[in-house]
Amino acid sequence: MLVIVGASGCGKSTLLRLVAGLERPTSGRVLIDGHDVTGLDPSERDIAMVFQNYALYPHMSVFDNMAYGLRIRGLSRDDIRRRVDEAADLLGLGALLERKPRQLSGGQRQRVAMGRAIVRHPKLFLFDEPLSNLDAKLRLAMRAEIRRLQRRLGVTSLYVTHDQVEAMTLGDRLLVMHLGQPAQLATPMEVFARPADTYVAGFIGAPTMNFLPAELARGGTAAQLTAGLLLPFADGRRPGNDGDRLIIGVRPEHLIAGAGLDLAIDLIEPLGSETLVHGHLPGGEDQSLTVKLAGPAPADDRLAVAPQPEHLHVFDETSGRRIDPIDEETSAPRLAALGTAD
Repeated sequence: MLVIVGASGCGKSTLLRLVAGLERPTSGRVLIDGHDVTGLDPSERDIAMVFQNYALYPHMSVFDNMAYGLRIRGLSRDDIRRRVDEAADLLGLGALLERKPRQLSGGQRQRVAMGRAIVRHPKLFLFDEPLSNLDAKLRLAMRAEIRRLQRRLGVTSLYVTHDQVEAMTLGDRLLVMHLGQPAQLATPMEVFARPADTYVAGFIGAPTMNFLPAELARGGTAAQLTAGLLLPFADGRRPGNDGDRLIIGVRPEHLIAGAGLDLAIDLIEPLGSETLVHGHLPGGEDQSLTVKLAGPAPADDRLAVAPQPEHLHVFDETSGRRIDPIDEETSAPRLAALGTAD
C-alpha cells in the first residue's frame, strides 16, 4: 500500500489519473509490472479505481453496480454471481444486494464502490480520497477496513489522501508530494522521524513541527538559536562553518518544561489527557512555538521550555533540506538522503 499525500493542488489526484489512463502524460512513461502502458486505454490496464464520490449508478441495485463491469467483460452469469457474492461476503453487503444506492448510508455506498473494484480481480487498486465524504467516526472504521482488505487480498494499491493520519496508518510506503514533485518516499515512520526537508517536516505530524532560526556553532557541534539558547547536537557534528544559517525543527511533544526558552502563552487548548500550549518567544521574526504537555495547563501566562537534544531536526536555511551528522571516519554526511526520492 503506497499512500500519496500532500497539500491540495500538489498533483496527487493527477498522478493517480495518469496511472489509470484517465490523463495522458506530456512526457515520461507509465509502467505497470514492468510493462509500458502509457498508450493503453484505461480498460486495458487491469486497474480498478475507487473514487471520492463513489460513482455508483443510481438506477441499479447494489448487485448490478458490482456486476456491471463483469458483464461488460463478457463473464458468464455463474462467474458473475460467484464473484459478487464473494465480495459481498467480504464487505458485509450480503443483505443489501437488492437495494439502490439512495437506500444506503455513506459507509455502505463506499463498500459497494470497493466491492465493484474487488470483483474485477485487478493487478492494481487506485483509491482517490475515498473517505473524504464520511464523518470522523465512519472514516476511522472504514480506514481499518480498507487496510484489512488490502492485506487480505494482497493487491498493490495506490491511495491518495490529504489526511496525514490516514497516510501514517494505512501506508507501507509514503510518498509526500510538493508542487508536483516527490518531496520524500519512505516508510511512514522514516518520514516522521527523518523528514527530508522543512516542507515534509511541517506537513507530517500534528500539531506541526516548530521551526526556529539558528546558526551553526562550536565547530558544528551545536546550534545557536536566535532566541539565545545554545543547543548541542546529541547525534554528532554537522558539516559547515560556524555562523552558517540553519533552521532547527523540534516537534511539540519534544519540548519539555524546564529552563531554556521563555514562552509567552497566547492560547491553551486542553485535550483531556494532554494540553497544547501556543505562545511566542521574545524577539526574532518568527518565534512562535507550540508545546504538547501531558496533563493540565500551566497556571501562569509564561512557560519555560527546553528542546530535547536527541530529538532535534537540522535543516539548511536556504534549501530547506535536512542536514545529517557527519561520519567522522569518512567525513561524509551520515545516512544522507535516507528515504528520499533521490
